[in-house]
Amino acid sequence: MSRPRVTVQGTPNPNAAKFMLDRTVVAEGSRSYFDRESAREDPIASRLFEIEGVRAVFMVEDFITVTKADEAEWDDLVGSVEEAI
Repeated sequence: MSRPRVTVQGTPNPNAAKFMLDRTVVAEGSRSYFDRESAREDPIASRLFEIEGVRAVFMVEDFITVTKADEAEWDDLVGSVEEAI
């Protein structure tokens, strides 16, 4: 399977960014994770929580919203998040 194309969009919350994919991430409903432990059964969310500064992950349809810690900088996170996805 080829790598997904990812487009990053800002959100009203400066600590959250929306990562739009060119494919379905979650077929039905949504998934929310607020720590590494809760995400352990989800391969994508688990990889995202390995990134220093990731605080929450929300997944629905064709996008993933990542919330970062206040002290983290998007310039430092975006590449790692895209790679994890």
